[in-house]
Amino acid sequence: MDGLSIIIPVYNEEKIIAKNTEKLYSFLKNLGVKFEIIIVDNGSTDETTKKGKILHEKYSDSIKFFRINRKGAVGWAFRDAVIAARYDKIISADMDLSVDLSFIPKCLELLDYYNIVIGSKRVGSQRRHLYRRFASAIFIFMTRIFLGLGFSDYSMAAKGYKKKDIIEDVKKVDKGSSYVIELIYSAKKKGLNMKQIPVHCHDRRKSKFDFIDEVLYRFRSLLTFWFRERII
Repeated sequence: MDGLSIIIPVYNEEKIIAKNTEKLYSFLKNLGVKFEIIIVDNGSTDETTKKGKILHEKYSDSIKFFRINRKGAVGWAFRDAVIAARYDKIISADMDLSVDLSFIPKCLELLDYYNIVIGSKRVGSQRRHLYRRFASAIFIFMTRIFLGLGFSDYSMAAKGYKKKDIIEDVKKVDKGSSYVIELIYSAKKKGLNMKQIPVHCHDRRKSKFDFIDEVLYRFRSLLTFWFRERII
């Protein structure tokens, strides 16, 4: 089985970065695959950077850590991590590991046959705040109307990619979280094979994003992307 790069953008995760990275490291070790964990700090103001560097020093062969000094620039964090990735198979994750880790071996296997694997909480199950689920449902409906995409989850975590398929597109992505839609839409235009599978998500903590700002950003980005791709 080929190697795997796990990409995790982080912001102010000093409380969980060490514990959850160790948990993920042990899980991947037990899978018996070659792997690396790439953690990208986008503007943390706490001890996240310090603890991330300690993890890299402890597991220098398996854990990479670097920082971009731009709060909320998760798109650019993902871009830089993809460019730095050692392996062709890439899976994105959140530092809180809210999505069940069973997604990783399933996704790894499916990437032998598909170019992109989309983990969907709506197809699987989710324990999240109601207002986040409601906003997400509206946004998914709009992506179907404006872009003709038929998937049901465009969050950053629980997505699998092949580096060779997205490397050119990822260099052009927006700085925020809309990069997932941009990559999926581009893959659809190219006729690449994509597969959606259920994931189980338990996420009850407060989002690292300001909810109103993130909602406005996502809808604004969707309309801007639609105008550029479908109108101009």
